[in-house]
Amino acid sequence: MPLDLADIRPGLTIEYEGEIYYVLSAEHAKLGRGGAFVRARLRNIKTDAVIDKTIKPGDKFDLAFIERKTLQYIYHTGDEYVFMDPETYEQIPLSSSLLSPILPYLKEGVDYQAVIYEGKVIAVEPPITVDLGVVDTEPGVRGDTASGGTKPATLETGLVVQVPLFIERGDIVKIDTRTGEYVERVR
Repeated sequence: MPLDLADIRPGLTIEYEGEIYYVLSAEHAKLGRGGAFVRARLRNIKTDAVIDKTIKPGDKFDLAFIERKTLQYIYHTGDEYVFMDPETYEQIPLSSSLLSPILPYLKEGVDYQAVIYEGKVIAVEPPITVDLGVVDTEPGVRGDTASGGTKPATLETGLVVQVPLFIERGDIVKIDTRTGEYVERVR
C-alpha cells in the first residue's frame, strides 16, 4: 500500500529502497520555496542496523504489513528479557538491543505491545503510562512549596525523573513513557 510523505511517523513499518524498516523517529520539515521532506531514523528489520535517512516527496515507499500482539514481561536473565504470550503461555526471549528504547519502563507483570513482522518481533511498545516505585530521592524540607519545586528521584528501573518535593522513597509514581516525565503520585 503506497504511502504519502505526510504519513511517515514513528511506529510504522515501511518498505523502502528494497528493505523493510521500522520508523524510530520522523521529523517533518519544509524549507522556504523547497519541497517538504522527512528526516527519519529507521531500523532495518533484517540486520537491526539503525540509519538516518532524508525522505523526499519523489521517493517510493509502501506500508509493510505487521501484526501487533500483547505480551507480558516476566523476567530478565543476562542480556535476554523474557516475555510471555498470555494466550498460549509461550515464553519469548528478546535481546536488550531490541528493547533499549523501553528498558527504563520495563516492569514485571506489565503488558506491552509487540510489533511482529513475518513471525519476528521487531519492536516492543510500552503502555502510555507505567507505575514505578521510587527507590531513592532526597527528603522534602518542611516549608518547601508543594507547587513548582522539583527534585530528582531514582525509580525501580534505574530511570531518574524530576518529581515534586512531596514525593518520598517508597512512593509509587505514574510516568508518561512518551516523554519520560512524572505524571502523578499513585500511592
